Amino acid sequence: MKGLVIRWLILAVAILASSYVLEGIEVKGFLPALGAAALLGILNAFFRPLLILLTLPINILSLGLFTFVINALLLKIVSGLMPGFEVQGFWAALFGSLIITVVSWLLNAFVSDRGRIEYIDLKKKGGGRWE
Repeated sequence: MKGLVIRWLILAVAILASSYVLEGIEVKGFLPALGAAALLGILNAFFRPLLILLTLPINILSLGLFTFVINALLLKIVSGLMPGFEVQGFWAALFGSLIITVVSWLLNAFVSDRGRIEYIDLKKKGGGRWE
């Protein structure tokens, strides 16, 4: 349960980061970002696999790049359902989905399967080896 909450907060931070970087995405505060993150997580869990399966031929021909279009579509749907979160246009949704994907991937790299934030502490040993 702890891991779910941490990943939810990470997705909200990624949505806020995309709103700061792009002019076409507006978030009116942290609570709408949390709501948008929850709704986006639900849509990603239930509808994204179905959409990827339905668009599999296009996705194969585009070498997986069509997945960003699916992410943009889901982000635009969340924008229509969530008050306080607006995405204006397809290109803002596409670049926003790219930023959200990269930021959440980077931040989720520090979260373990148990929901704990972890890091690797390397120390230089004799002979120039890192352990």
